[in-house]
Amino acid sequence: MLAGMSVRELILVRHGQSAGNVAAQTADRDHLERVAVTARDPDVELSETGREQAHAVGLWLARLPAEQRPGIVWTSPYRRARETAERALAVGGQRLDYRVDERLRDRDLGITDALTTAGIRARYPEEAERRRWLGKFYYRPPGGESWADVAMRVRAVLTDLANIEEHERVLIAAHDVVILLFCYVAEALDEASVLERARSNGLRNASICRLARDMSSPTGWLVTAYNEDAHLRNEGVPVTEQPGVSDEVGGCDA
Repeated sequence: MLAGMSVRELILVRHGQSAGNVAAQTADRDHLERVAVTARDPDVELSETGREQAHAVGLWLARLPAEQRPGIVWTSPYRRARETAERALAVGGQRLDYRVDERLRDRDLGITDALTTAGIRARYPEEAERRRWLGKFYYRPPGGESWADVAMRVRAVLTDLANIEEHERVLIAAHDVVILLFCYVAEALDEASVLERARSNGLRNASICRLARDMSSPTGWLVTAYNEDAHLRNEGVPVTEQPGVSDEVGGCDA
């Protein structure tokens, strides 16, 4: 799959804390059935903390040696992801081309969008039971996607990176489940392993993962950094551990 590939490294950045994260945390705390979001999922903005986190990512990028900086951005079309990349690159005055790719968007939740776990149990008890039986890796809500569906999107992106991308380093701005599944594919993990990682070491807002091309690996990739947040701590920016709501609360992404 990776023969002839010019890309040597992927720098994957989860978006900063969003208004959806904050609303979902409130809904979970107050045992509500629905997350009080005021925009459709593609239009959810960063929170003020999320903007600070994006700035910290920008400082980290600006301090990289010139030869280690990305040459292009591939981003989810969702506002919170693209805004994270744009704010980060603006810090160092970097001007890069953007490739907006819908395959990097967050998981589609179908009829469960914006519902908490309590809301799904109350409104769609049969779906709550089906999810319990199948497990969250393979469960696909009506009109939505499973983690396995998202993994197939990720595999397709990696194929295109192999075939059409000319830059050696690519900055990818996306969502927690998407980035987690990049690492899943790169490390050839199984269902149990990726779910345990999500449970015990889920990706923090504005955290950084790095994948390097390594042809000695069975997949052609090596995860060289996972869930790094020192750039946030070094700048005194809050570190927020808010997983995608689709998998922890049951509603809209974060």
